[in-house]
Amino acid sequence: MSDDDNSPISAREARRLFAGLKDAPALVLAVSGGPDSVALMWLAARWQRSLARAPQITVVTIDHGLRPEAAREAREVKRLAAALGLPHRTLRWHGEKPKTGLPAAAREARYRLLAKAARAAGASHVLTAHTRDDQAETLLMRLFRGSGLAGLSAMAPFTAREGIVLARPLLDVPKSQLIATLRRARIGFAEDPSNRDAAFTRPRLRALLPLLAAEGGDARNLARLAARLARANAAIEVLADGAERFLRVRDRGDAPQVGVRSFEASAFAALPEEVRLRLLLRAINALGHEGPAELGKVETLMSVLDRAAASPRAAANGRPVLKQTLAGALISLAGGRIQIAPAPARRRKGK
Repeated sequence: MSDDDNSPISAREARRLFAGLKDAPALVLAVSGGPDSVALMWLAARWQRSLARAPQITVVTIDHGLRPEAAREAREVKRLAAALGLPHRTLRWHGEKPKTGLPAAAREARYRLLAKAARAAGASHVLTAHTRDDQAETLLMRLFRGSGLAGLSAMAPFTAREGIVLARPLLDVPKSQLIATLRRARIGFAEDPSNRDAAFTRPRLRALLPLLAAEGGDARNLARLAARLARANAAIEVLADGAERFLRVRDRGDAPQVGVRSFEASAFAALPEEVRLRLLLRAINALGHEGPAELGKVETLMSVLDRAAASPRAAANGRPVLKQTLAGALISLAGGRIQIAPAPARRRKGK
């Protein structure tokens, strides 16, 4: 992108942003009416017109039923989409809304409805308008929540979800460039007041960004950090894949049990700590029925496993020296082996 964060996005830059999507059969654009998503729609429409054979594009607006202005904003998006020659649908999140965790619940509902719309349109991708600023805020949110390396990688340009690929073509674009693009094109947009509501975490972090920028922690540097952490995370995932293969080779003489993962405790203990954590997380999330497991709890579990494996009783006989449940999985250590299996279903009270 241009080094000038306040310059409109050129037609050439727009083609580069969407270049990896030109062979998709169809695309769904998630457009709320705010500046980021309206700019996404405007840029995607220009890009589509520049191609001899372009993907079909459908614009989808999700009305969460949380603000009275949302219906009017959806109509404005429909009007602009029609002016750009793009079909538009408004989907509504029906049902009771939770009293706590509303942003997360709304996000889940939004992605579920977008995936449904994509399948109906025969689209392989849903495009969202996440920007560099969003990436910086996501990194800070996850940092303050104590996320591990995978969480601190923040958002990826492409993510598979419910059989659809979520694409974020604007992830390295500053919001200021999108606003400059709309102003140049004389296109209006809506402002969601919840984006300034200090009752929510993201707006509070957004208010901190100018202070962080004065110390060098601007959105560009924070997004760069997220990209570097994503690169390191991908490398460790490769190491974890290799470790899984290594442990399977060690067990070649033993017939694997269906629905169970088992590691030789001594071979497992020789692996790097981060790799061991990931193998436990993978097994617990695959076999547990209450996941996903929290990283902190898996770290505690691994410490308990390490102490139990060092006990003189660990390899003495086949009797378990540790049995613990986590996220619906049963983790045990017996006869020098770590085993992860689905935990028995909990009994309901009164039964």
